[in-house]
Amino acid sequence: MGHKYDVYGMGNALVDMEFEVTPEQLASLGIDKGVMTLVEEARENELIAQLAQQRGKQSSGGSAANTLVALAQLGGTGFYACKVGKDEAGAFYLQDLNDCGLDTNPHHESAGEGITGKCLVFVTPDADRTMNTFLGISGSLSVTEMDWPALRQSQYLYLEGYLVTSPSAKAACIEAKAIAEQSGVKTCLSLSDPNMAKFFQDGLKEMLGQGVDLLFANEAEALEMAGTSDLNQAIAYCKSIAKNFALTRGGEGSLIFDGENLLTISTPKVQPIDTVGAGDMYAGGFLYGLTHGMDYEKAGQLASETASRVVTCYGPRLATATLQEILQSVQAV
Repeated sequence: MGHKYDVYGMGNALVDMEFEVTPEQLASLGIDKGVMTLVEEARENELIAQLAQQRGKQSSGGSAANTLVALAQLGGTGFYACKVGKDEAGAFYLQDLNDCGLDTNPHHESAGEGITGKCLVFVTPDADRTMNTFLGISGSLSVTEMDWPALRQSQYLYLEGYLVTSPSAKAACIEAKAIAEQSGVKTCLSLSDPNMAKFFQDGLKEMLGQGVDLLFANEAEALEMAGTSDLNQAIAYCKSIAKNFALTRGGEGSLIFDGENLLTISTPKVQPIDTVGAGDMYAGGFLYGLTHGMDYEKAGQLASETASRVVTCYGPRLATATLQEILQSVQAV
């Protein structure tokens, strides 16, 4: 039977606000560089006030949302289950998903009085990304926001590792994975961030359960989950929890396990200015490839090309025309 959606994604709905800062500024603001830190609303507002002069662009984000936006821009179909508040940021977010051609769960009944989540993204001159996230109402994402019929009509379920920090969202992920498995929908999980693997490892293992069909991780996350500094041990660990995986290594390219062989995918040499969304873009390109007849190697090439392009500009997205061009060039080879 035909699927209505290529991917049913679950993740935080966060409005991204980007700021260009120096490492010295981060230190003076008391922010840990290079990782995602959850903060309270008062702290988020204080940072926004202090950095008002450096405010960059605003976009709808959240890791899994970035992945599904890329999938849709490439020509795929996606459903994004999330939670926003009844506020200006929430309206902006839903309109943006709609403009990108993604379906989402109805928010008019469930949009509570809470505040839509925000993610402050700090980009330093070394192209590193540092995030301070106030989850807001997104932290209470639960089974209430799930559209099980939409999930059953999808080829893949994509879970964002960041959801592990919320007990209700983690429970929704576990439930969604069980329903996917019963319905013949393939499951995939992105580990999202080294801090998730470090501080929420037990929760991620609950989300993984007996394992997933496809795992997305970067090298730091895989090493952290495997409790090792040896890449080969991390690869063996990934094989134990996933039938297939994509392990990204920044400028070193990526390693893809197709169930039998470990494929090495090189990445174009670029000058990165902002690594925000590289992993999300990689997953979007890869999932588009797998759901549109590409083998793992070809899908990996598409993922690699799109991710290497997104790090050369600010923010987690590329223009649709750019993605279409990359797609055509990969298909032509």
